[in-house]
Amino acid sequence: MSTAGSVRLRIRLRGTVQGVGFRPFVKTLAARHGLSGFVLNDSNGVLAEIEGAATAPFLIALQNERPPLARIDAMDIAHLQLERRPGFEIRESSGQSPGRAQIGPDAATCAVCLAEIFDPSSRFWRYPFTTCTDCGPRFTISRHLPYDRANTAMAGFAMCRECRREYSDVRSRRYHAEAIACAACGPRLSHTVAEIAAALRQGMIVALKGNGGYHLLCNAMNDVAVRTLRRRKRRPGKPFAIMVADPAAAAHIGTPSRSELGLLRHKAGPIVMIPAAGVVAPSVAPGLDRLGVMLPSTPLHYLLFDALASAPAVVALVATSGNASGNPLVIDDDEARSALAALADLVVTHDRPILARADDSVLSVIDGAPFFIRRARGYVPDPVDLGNDGPPVLAFGGHLKATLCVTRGREAFISQHVGDLGTPATVRFFAQTAARLLAALHVAPEWAACDLHPNYRSTIFAEESGLRLLRVQHHAAHVAAVAAEHQLRGPVLGVALDGHGLGTDGATWGGELLLLDGAAWQRRGHLRPLKLPGGDRAAREPWRMGVAALVSLGRGAEAAGRFPTMALAAQVALLAGNESTPTTTSLGRLFDAAAAMLGVCLVQGYEGQAAMELEALVRVPRCLAAGYRIAGKILDFTPLLATLLTPGLYASEGAELFHGTLIAGLAAWIKAEATQLGQTDIVLGGGCLMNRVLTEGLLEALRAGGLVPHVPRAVPANDGGLSLGQAAIARAHLMTACGHT
Repeated sequence: MSTAGSVRLRIRLRGTVQGVGFRPFVKTLAARHGLSGFVLNDSNGVLAEIEGAATAPFLIALQNERPPLARIDAMDIAHLQLERRPGFEIRESSGQSPGRAQIGPDAATCAVCLAEIFDPSSRFWRYPFTTCTDCGPRFTISRHLPYDRANTAMAGFAMCRECRREYSDVRSRRYHAEAIACAACGPRLSHTVAEIAAALRQGMIVALKGNGGYHLLCNAMNDVAVRTLRRRKRRPGKPFAIMVADPAAAAHIGTPSRSELGLLRHKAGPIVMIPAAGVVAPSVAPGLDRLGVMLPSTPLHYLLFDALASAPAVVALVATSGNASGNPLVIDDDEARSALAALADLVVTHDRPILARADDSVLSVIDGAPFFIRRARGYVPDPVDLGNDGPPVLAFGGHLKATLCVTRGREAFISQHVGDLGTPATVRFFAQTAARLLAALHVAPEWAACDLHPNYRSTIFAEESGLRLLRVQHHAAHVAAVAAEHQLRGPVLGVALDGHGLGTDGATWGGELLLLDGAAWQRRGHLRPLKLPGGDRAAREPWRMGVAALVSLGRGAEAAGRFPTMALAAQVALLAGNESTPTTTSLGRLFDAAAAMLGVCLVQGYEGQAAMELEALVRVPRCLAAGYRIAGKILDFTPLLATLLTPGLYASEGAELFHGTLIAGLAAWIKAEATQLGQTDIVLGGGCLMNRVLTEGLLEALRAGGLVPHVPRAVPANDGGLSLGQAAIARAHLMTACGHT
């Protein structure tokens, strides 16, 4: 080998580079470019040394042609002295001490594995646990790092000769695929695919064990079956997710855009919100115009749809989380046989343990890009890059849609969706998730962050942690989460459009203008307060906010007549007129008031129902002239509320006026404050951004006004993103205290 122009480089790669076929990829690239050296896994990721004349094109190909599931977060390169040793080898893993290696997220079945599953000549023919380095479970079967078979749920399955051969063959895409298995040596189902399909065709409900937990399945075209599932699960109105066989089936039950179809095909296998076509049973998503749809993500799902293909009446399956209402997703087989037996007619298990519980991720496409509603399977544990190094902190998030966040260096690791911390089982899951996250990352933080609310279970958990504690205001955390993922430094104007959060004055906030600068923030403005008759109960009963709006208009005497089915309407009107009744600046409660006044939703069966049903009525938002007022720093929509009481106004007309006027008023309010502060970048956060009509309209209006708005993309805008914002503020606080920038 000629050494003219040769150099030797040591390359350190960090990110998702283990268990994804990265070492064979490096060896193949080295052979293509005539390079010698070696590659190995260690505690920090992948270490390679290459020597030869073509190192520059090698480095370009290394980044541009990486394996499908690989992600390179950092690449450090050092020059070494030439060794002039021929050949390139894959060496055994080294350095088992704690480091910065990462476990990858689960990935949906790849096209090559899928072809094998339906190829009668393949040894993987119709095997429901077929996988390779390009697909399959990772996070949900991992016990700890390094990501070796002995540290996964596959430890108890000894590989057969053929699987061992592929696992050891560097030319195979199953080289060191830790989940490799076949019918001769791998996991087995408790029931056949034919038995599962027969039960679904007969209108039964099936509990099916997946990668991250159990699903409850039924025929989405059978309204009796769907209503039976609702009754058993005690879920009267909250929409169910749908699974379909392929994009063509998704286009049959809905009208997805090109972006939504692309997201459906994503390797994470998420649930994607698409416009409904009115094909599935009415009970699937009552009162809504969009469906949560996903494609199969495991071989078992594909085999099941193949078995159902002979039954044209089964075009789609309800695929909802396998749990009793309020409890976390079931992952234990014994628990499934007991807890899910009351919900399902058939419980289907398999003998591969689930080591990390993970719900399906849920996304929408807003402003042409993915927008998280729930971040879990397929995306966790990928980190968010904060752009600079900082001290490790643990953030405990909120009470609803709880997540945790651990920072390590410049990375923030947000846990999978835990859920609402209202049951002992979910609190236990929360505690387990915190312990697992810290252990997996080898982080021992001395500081923690939590919400201001003293009664949040996450706050109590933080207080019991023994760590030094920083309490972060709810909406400052919402704004900080978005600023952190977009790596915005210095003062930034933030807008929190949310349902609930304790303010520093003890009141409930949720429509706030905040100026954020590192760990410091100022409240610069807010929505005009409305009374909150009944406190937290008003969030569950929108009619109470409707009464509060009537009282604010001086029309409290009309309460009993406008809400005749609510026996307490007159008394609540008196309460709303009382000076001592608490107030709220929440945009979420303003949505509730509008929905109640228009007769859309008086009592909510699930969080956000009123706002979602109101949004579903909008075709084209329209602005009401003089529908809002800006008095100093306060944005007042009282004129709009008065218009919603117009006799003969259709609910759809009211919904369009409400959204259009909301967009115009918010944009004018934000632009006025941005102009005064000399700010261009605007950060938008909070649960109300789940409303696609509101968010897209507001982004368009702000851009038209010369501003640069930023919305959350890496984590949900709702409370699922709170932990990231808490961590960012805590980190900024500690870095300021230590004199770092």
